[in-house]
Amino acid sequence: MSFLNSTLPISRRALLLGLGFFLSLAPTLSTAVRAADSRPNILFIMSDDHGYQAMSCYGSKVNKTPNLDRIARDGMRFDRCFVTNSICGPSRAVILTGKYNHLNGFERNGRTFNGNQQTVAKLLQKAGYQTAVVGKWHLRSDPIGFDHYHVLIGQGPYYNPPMKTPTGIVQHTGYTTEIITDEALKWLKNGRDKEKPFYLMYQHKAPHRNWQPGPKYLDRYNDVTLPEPETLFDDYNGRTSAAKNQAMTISKHLNSNDLKLTPQRGLTDKQRADWDKAYGPKNKEFEAAKLEGSDLIRWKYQRYVKDYLRCIDAVDDNVGRVLDYLDESGLADNTIVFYTSDQGWYLGEHGWFDKRWMYEESFRTPLLVRWPGKVKPGSINNDMVMNLDFAETFLDVAGVDIPADMQGKSITKVLTGNTPADWRKSVYYHYYEFPGPHSVQKHYGVRTERYKLIHFYEKQEWELFDLEKDPNELTSVYGRDDYADVQKEMEAELKRLREQYKDDGTVETFGATNQRKVKRKLARQFDFSDPATAKLTKQSIVDGQKGKALKLDGSGAALSLPSTPQLDPSRIPLTVGGWCKPANGNGVLIAQGGISQGYSLYLKDNVLVFALRAGMILKTAKGPKLENDQWTHVAASLDKDGLVQLMVNGKAVGKPTKVGLVGSRPADGLSIGADSGSFVGEYENDFAFQGQLEDVRLYWGSVQRMALKKWASP
Repeated sequence: MSFLNSTLPISRRALLLGLGFFLSLAPTLSTAVRAADSRPNILFIMSDDHGYQAMSCYGSKVNKTPNLDRIARDGMRFDRCFVTNSICGPSRAVILTGKYNHLNGFERNGRTFNGNQQTVAKLLQKAGYQTAVVGKWHLRSDPIGFDHYHVLIGQGPYYNPPMKTPTGIVQHTGYTTEIITDEALKWLKNGRDKEKPFYLMYQHKAPHRNWQPGPKYLDRYNDVTLPEPETLFDDYNGRTSAAKNQAMTISKHLNSNDLKLTPQRGLTDKQRADWDKAYGPKNKEFEAAKLEGSDLIRWKYQRYVKDYLRCIDAVDDNVGRVLDYLDESGLADNTIVFYTSDQGWYLGEHGWFDKRWMYEESFRTPLLVRWPGKVKPGSINNDMVMNLDFAETFLDVAGVDIPADMQGKSITKVLTGNTPADWRKSVYYHYYEFPGPHSVQKHYGVRTERYKLIHFYEKQEWELFDLEKDPNELTSVYGRDDYADVQKEMEAELKRLREQYKDDGTVETFGATNQRKVKRKLARQFDFSDPATAKLTKQSIVDGQKGKALKLDGSGAALSLPSTPQLDPSRIPLTVGGWCKPANGNGVLIAQGGISQGYSLYLKDNVLVFALRAGMILKTAKGPKLENDQWTHVAASLDKDGLVQLMVNGKAVGKPTKVGLVGSRPADGLSIGADSGSFVGEYENDFAFQGQLEDVRLYWGSVQRMALKKWASP
């Protein structure tokens, strides 16, 4: 009898027919499942401030990067990858959104990224990818669109970092570059859903300032003299005033903390011993040499660049650990690997460190891409690509539609050697962060294959460079008759690109900037007789003038707290202060935030100072001189209009001073006894206090008269 005999009951016949139909489709369904599972994994590796000149695959004259070279050898090296804005946070925002900063709302460091907007992570997550970010985040808001995150808080330290996760803060001990890699590997091995393709953003802090090498690297390069860049002693005479009036020279602007002439913060006893062994003899030799002039500049260059390269060596070794795991696990064949930096960097070119400019060293960033079976090993590309293109490329690789409002282009065809005929012939740049660190003027511009036009628009100064004749960009030809036609064409192209990218000079703010409403309250009190508070401190606790006090020896902060929503001073009045007994009339009593947003209360030459930064603009209020070795109650009360009143022993001193309000929640946390983040006030290091502190408090809102009287009573 036939298996599908018509005499079977209808329900059974239908069941068997359905089963037969399903079985006939099984190969097709299986193929569909395999096809879904075969979408490539995406590993995006980004370091912070890694110049292409410090990679041997780019022809470095100062170091070797064998593991990064593996990616270049097995994939494609891009020689013309540019950024839209050469600064950390804005670059990250562009990579997430595929939009220029005036549209994603993060045009300068210190902003808070709006995670509610469209991002590549959200789109990939919706399409079935497992998404994760590990390492440096630097966007202040919590990551959204990621199944997993384990990120540094703000800039993060080089040693012993607290890291933020969805379940809270995890305190690590060790070297941050290695810890970030440990956490990335932990997620790759055990944390992800292995039935899904993954998108992992594995992002290093290194080699960001102040370039603290790991224990394994402290002595590297001791026995070599690194070659100097040919423009180390640039005099800037061929350019506008913008190039001359910056604050990023090796000669003048590297501080003692950068050069490791002062004790480094946040180290364990063992780590400090390693540092003292490595740097102590060098510092004594430097002090004995008494260098001046060009000899001093050369010494600073060697000192700075060697530490920078030691940090890169750690990144290279740790990238190698991840590449090894991809090979060992069998993931390598179906994983596209990107390596880049958030922008370029100066290794002494033009006498500089840092980034920000549209000049080539900071405008251009390294980009290596390995995609087995798709990208020709060892290939080199000269097309103009941008970090603006990364999000679109990730989506294209994953087979996800690219939203029409993204502004970049997928580079998948470029990767496979099939660059579209209409690929861009020019790139647009816009930098906003002035006033700000290093005093680089706001500017925008356009670069083509041969020429670069830069407009410092607030100064109304222009520069035009012929990159073929002047690759080091030493002499502007703007305004010269023999370049009149080129200048006209470049100005027209700049206008066209500004219109194309909808840059009319305004920036999307994503939300109100008016004052937040908070209840008047005691936000934090540091009572050093309290065992819980005492446990947080790193220095001695002694008898004070009315209870227990911190005894600070000037070596650094007594305690530090991370930036949290509960400790958010943005757009609100506040009062801060406490009892102090200074030993030498200098040092930070309390600081929160850093060079972008924050405040600090400190003594300088015995003068009481309150400093506030909003959008990197610094304003200060100064009070009277205090006596050393004498207990004094000091406070600063900031009202809703941004007026600060300094108070000594419970009484107002001087007139209120307009300093404004903190504009957004600082990335750096709160510290007592030193400024342990980037520096808020008018000082060049952490400006550690020496003396005693007692009953330090932070209030939201002005302190009520009775509360102030009680607080300021001995």
